[in-house]
Amino acid sequence: MGLLILLLLTCAALPLASSDPNDEACLTHLSQTLRDPLKNLRNWTRSTFANPCNGFTSYLPGATCNNGRIYKLSLTNLSLQGSISPFLSNCTNLQSLDLSSNTISGPIPQDLQYLVNLAVLNLSANRLEGEIPPQITFCAYLNVIDLHDNLLTGQIPQQLGLLARLSAFDVSYNKLSGPIPASLGNRSGTLPKFNATSFEGNKDLYGYPLPPMKSKGLSVLAIVGIGLGSGLASLVLSFTGVCIWLRITEEKMAAEEGKVSQLMPDY
Repeated sequence: MGLLILLLLTCAALPLASSDPNDEACLTHLSQTLRDPLKNLRNWTRSTFANPCNGFTSYLPGATCNNGRIYKLSLTNLSLQGSISPFLSNCTNLQSLDLSSNTISGPIPQDLQYLVNLAVLNLSANRLEGEIPPQITFCAYLNVIDLHDNLLTGQIPQQLGLLARLSAFDVSYNKLSGPIPASLGNRSGTLPKFNATSFEGNKDLYGYPLPPMKSKGLSVLAIVGIGLGSGLASLVLSFTGVCIWLRITEEKMAAEEGKVSQLMPDY
């Protein structure tokens, strides 16, 4: 009996399970940079961030837990605004991040490179701007990168082709430019291939597997040629007209001189 009481007292003295401090910082900063006009994340409060998981049970809508840690965030189609906090990288156990179909703006944080366990990155259908950070190549387990339907600019980082596990890639309907890296557009061996639909909708992006661009240079040359041709024709016509006018004027002057010479007396 005494032993049982001692065990109960020992268990009572143990501290209550709490979240990983990195997860708490991650969730706190993310909630500060995201705006939730429809109040879909009502339970995203500081008190919940202190203990968001109980084993595999999550107390946060959109979050999935694994052994007391946040390992999946799925906040899709919630009309969220604001930006993505770079402190999201504190959720070091995160394996899937899906913030698609919102109106989130700003850049994709370079700090996502520290999510070394990340396998799925879906930030599609937002209003994200700036360039695709090449640093996300450090997320070596990535097998899905979906960034379609944003406002991303610049070139596609060649380093992304080094992601050997990458099986789904979509950057369509952005404002990307330059050549498609061969390591993504023309993958060799057994690596998954990406077709034109992964790259379409970027008017200044070119290269395989997109169809060849129409030669803008030829059109410009044609226009310049037409302009030069019409200019030359105008010049010839103008010159011919001047010559004819001079000839007529000269003949008139000669005729007038003949008349005057006939009227003048001889000395």
